[in-house]
Amino acid sequence: MKSYRIALIPGDGIGKEVVPAAVGVLKAAASEFALRFEQFDWGCEYYLRSGRMMPEQGLEQLRPFDAIFLGAIGHPSVPDHISLRELLLKIRFGFDLYANLRPVEILPGLEPPLRSKTAQDIHMLFVRENTEGEYCGLGGRFKRGTDDEVAIQQAVFTRKGITRIIRFAFEQARRRPRKRLTSATKSNAMQYSLVLWDEVLREVARDYPDVPVSNYHVDALAARMINRPETLDVVVASNLFADILTDLGGALQGSLGLAASANLNPTGRLGPPMFEPVHGSAPDIAGRGIANPIAAIWAAALMMEHLGEPLASQRIMEALKTVTAEARIRTPDLGGKNTTEEFAAAVNEKTPKGTHRARP
Repeated sequence: MKSYRIALIPGDGIGKEVVPAAVGVLKAAASEFALRFEQFDWGCEYYLRSGRMMPEQGLEQLRPFDAIFLGAIGHPSVPDHISLRELLLKIRFGFDLYANLRPVEILPGLEPPLRSKTAQDIHMLFVRENTEGEYCGLGGRFKRGTDDEVAIQQAVFTRKGITRIIRFAFEQARRRPRKRLTSATKSNAMQYSLVLWDEVLREVARDYPDVPVSNYHVDALAARMINRPETLDVVVASNLFADILTDLGGALQGSLGLAASANLNPTGRLGPPMFEPVHGSAPDIAGRGIANPIAAIWAAALMMEHLGEPLASQRIMEALKTVTAEARIRTPDLGGKNTTEEFAAAVNEKTPKGTHRARP
């Protein structure tokens, strides 16, 4: 029987609640293969004890795994730029996980917050460039603490990086029924980096004559997501733009607790792919057992699909959609009163049962 090793990094806050919920669903959905989980206590608590978000050799510890499942990172006691850069970005950059997939869809039984729009109108897939752009961390500060202080943050765009993410986005669009691609840019203001982005988009588009392409400035695209979401299918954007737009996408879904993501390297493997809910650690509700586990469960389904287990992925998503459609079990962010564990238990109950082997 095929076996997969999954590295669990629950992280901080509600990550420690939604990861166990998703693991329970994974165990229920596994039938044709075995799952082996190993947990790592990295995150802000680890940082406060050791001065690091993860061990110096953390990437080497993760490298042999088939996938990484991350909960959430962040705590008020640790500056955000440290918690983000020294764990999440370290994994993304270290393993060159350059493609970040984020579905934006309305689950059955949930009403879109946009008036006059239906679930059929909101069905997007965002493809985020994940290892370049504005998150490279190049720059510095000069004359700190003085009236003349200067801060410089340098974005990096390479032809290779732009080409591979746009090509991957075209491939995703080609597989979907609507076969449409939209690019987010701001080349009227950023005359070097995003002019290059637009040029590469036109070049790559010649190889995909069957996929219609639209190119919007990011501010206009944000407005279109609200006014005409039905015109959007696959959206490709830079690291920063896609990060912002997908938070808007979470709002269109009804809650950031619904937003899942996959961090992939489609053309090679320096290390395992990583799957995570998009929401933060939510320290204001951490420990109360009311966090929405949908995004984590959805991310688990993305993980199974990427690992080549589409039946398990389908089982998870069908069970999840059955629970949301029934509208009986809902966490407070969706207007309900149920706990994280109660929602996960409902999904487990709806998951088709089969023989499975999963070890903690």
